[in-house]
Amino acid sequence: MTEKPRYSSTFIFETKQLDDEFHRIDGEIAERARRIPGFLREEAWHNEETGLHAEVYYWSNLEALRELVGMDTHGLAKRRHGEWLGEYRVVISEVQSVYGNPTLGLDHVPTDEANPTGKTKE
Repeated sequence: MTEKPRYSSTFIFETKQLDDEFHRIDGEIAERARRIPGFLREEAWHNEETGLHAEVYYWSNLEALRELVGMDTHGLAKRRHGEWLGEYRVVISEVQSVYGNPTLGLDHVPTDEANPTGKTKE
């Protein structure tokens, strides 16, 4: 059974020139995040028209998210963000429920009082 997420961290940003160093650092952060106990899954989107990119990580607890934020490579990326990114926004959310088309492979459906079965709504 897949563990249900309780938190998500979303990073939305404008892209500038993403060079090899950006991709190396970004890849290292993602790989290390996946090994943090409490990391559940990730999703990403990029809009070619606007240049906006979004990365969403799902977590079982806030301690895991804090471990990502405290990571040395994450700190390096934050210090150098102006080289690769324009404006950005970070959203930390508590996941209350997830519903929609279950065929998208988005199997991270939490159970809660509003959705006690943990099943997607039709």
